[in-house]
Amino acid sequence: MKQSRKYIPLIVGIAIAMGVFIGSKLNFKDTSDRLFTSNSKKDKLNRLIDYIDYEYVDHVNTDSIVDVTVNGILDNLDPHSTYIPKNALQRITENMKGDFVGIGVSFYTYHDTITVIRPVEGGPSAKAGIKGGDRIIMVDGDAVFGRSWSNDAIMAKLKGEKGTKVNLKVYRKATGELLDFSVKRSDIPIKSVDAAYMLTPELGYIKINRFAESTYKEFKTALDRLQEKGATKLALDLRDNPGGFLGIAEQIVDEFLEADKLILFTKNKSGKIEKSYATHRGDFEEGDVFVLINENSASASEIIAGALQDNDRGTIVGRRSYGKGLVQREMALGDGSAVRLTVSRYYTPTGRSIQRPYEAGKNEDYYNDYYKRLSNDELVDESHIEVADSLRFTTPKGKVVYGGGGIIPDIFVPLDSKSNNETFSYIQNRGYINYFVFEELDKNRMPFDGITKNDFIRNFEVSDDIVVRFQDYVSEREQVRITFVAYHAEMKQFIKAALAEQLYGRNAYEEIMNATDDMIEEVIKMTKDGAGG
Repeated sequence: MKQSRKYIPLIVGIAIAMGVFIGSKLNFKDTSDRLFTSNSKKDKLNRLIDYIDYEYVDHVNTDSIVDVTVNGILDNLDPHSTYIPKNALQRITENMKGDFVGIGVSFYTYHDTITVIRPVEGGPSAKAGIKGGDRIIMVDGDAVFGRSWSNDAIMAKLKGEKGTKVNLKVYRKATGELLDFSVKRSDIPIKSVDAAYMLTPELGYIKINRFAESTYKEFKTALDRLQEKGATKLALDLRDNPGGFLGIAEQIVDEFLEADKLILFTKNKSGKIEKSYATHRGDFEEGDVFVLINENSASASEIIAGALQDNDRGTIVGRRSYGKGLVQREMALGDGSAVRLTVSRYYTPTGRSIQRPYEAGKNEDYYNDYYKRLSNDELVDESHIEVADSLRFTTPKGKVVYGGGGIIPDIFVPLDSKSNNETFSYIQNRGYINYFVFEELDKNRMPFDGITKNDFIRNFEVSDDIVVRFQDYVSEREQVRITFVAYHAEMKQFIKAALAEQLYGRNAYEEIMNATDDMIEEVIKMTKDGAGG
C-alpha cells in the first residue's frame, strides 16, 4: 500500500533525516561537583534537559530541544551520520525491509475520499476483487471520507496484524454500486526492482531503485527469468539509486565476478581492514554487463559500479556518480528512535575512495554539489569532470580510474533535454501528470478493458486532444498559461507512461520511458558493435 509515486528526474542529495535523543535523565540528588568532575559530557547535556523539564518557567517540549541539539552535533560530523526519530523509524524500516503488512493497494486521496489507483498484483485486495477507481468509504464501520486524511492516518487504518481481516465498504463509480469486502491483511512487498524485461533478443534490462533486504532475491528472480528468455548480456540500471545495505550490493556483484575477486574493503578509524570477496555462486560471470549510473547513483550503487570497473568486468555508462564512500551502522537509542552513524570508509578493489570532499558543518554546500556540476557543464561535457592526478589508479588490465568523488563512467552520456528542462521537472515534482491521468481514467476505464500490457505499449497512442487537456489542467492550477508546443512528443510519452503505470504497474512505465532513453540507446548500440565485457 502506497501513494501514487511522483517522478522527479533530478533529485539532489540523499541523506535520510533528522535529530536524536541522547541519554536518560539524571537524578537531581547528584551534586554539581559530581556533574563537573566525574560525569562525562553527555551527563552535562542530560542535566541541562532535566533543569529545563523541571525548573524552567514555561512548558517546553524538551524532545524537540534534544532533536535540535543532537542534529547540531551530527552536523559537525559527516553529511551521512543521521538520526531517525521514533515516528519515522517504522516507515524507514519497512522500506528497507522490503515489505509491510497491509491490504495491498496504491491509492490517491481524491476529493476527500480514498481512491484506489490499482491493487497490488496478487495481493489481498486484488484477490478480494477490489479494482482501480474504487472508493473506500468505510473501514471496519468507521467513515473515512468527507474530510482530509493524512497518508499516515489512512495507512494506520488499513495496516494491522498479519492474518487479521479488515472490513471495507467500497463505492464502485463505474457501476454505481456499494460493495462490501472482507480483506485479510498480508505481507505486501515494497518492490526495489522497478523493471525487468528484454531490450533486444539477447540484452536483458533490470532497474533497481534501492538496496533493501529483499533486493537480492528480487534481482536474482528477475535475472533468472531474463536468462530463460535468452539474455546473454545485461543492462543494470542504477540511475537515481541512493543505495542501501552494503551486503546486498555485495551479493549482486557476486553474480558477475569470478570466485576470489575482491569486491571492496572497508577501513575504520583504528585502521582495521575488512575485505569482501566474490564466491563461486555467480550465475552471470561470462555475459557482457553494462551498468547505468548518473549523478544521483550513490553508496551501494557505487560499490557495484566500482567493483565491476576495477575488476575490468563490464562497462560503466552514464555520468559521474554521487560520491558517497562512507559506511553507516544503525544503532538503537532505546526510545524507539535510532541513529545511523558513519563507522568506516569503503574502498574499491584498486584501493580508491570515491567519497567526495566534505567539510563538517557545511552540509548545505555538500548537497548543493549537483548545482555546481550543472553550472560547470560537467553533466553535458565529460571534459569538464575534475580529476586529481594524485588519485589516479590502474585496473589489472591497465585502465586508468580515479578516486576522490564518485565513479567516472567508461562511456559518458550527457544529461538529456527532458531531464534538464525546468518546466518538465516542475510539472513532475507537483505530481500533475499522475493526477491528471488518474482523473482521465476515472472518467471512463472501459476503453482499456481487455487490453494487455504489451498491446498498450505497442499500439496505444496519446491523442493531441489529451495533451491539450493536460495543458489546460496545468494552466488552471498554476493560474498562468503553459504550453507544450516545443515538447509535444515528450509530453505524450510522459502521459502514456503514467497511464501504463496506473493500469499495469511500474515495469510498463519503464518500458515506455526507456524507448527514447539516451543511455539505453547507447547500450543497445554497443551490444550491436560488440562492446562490453
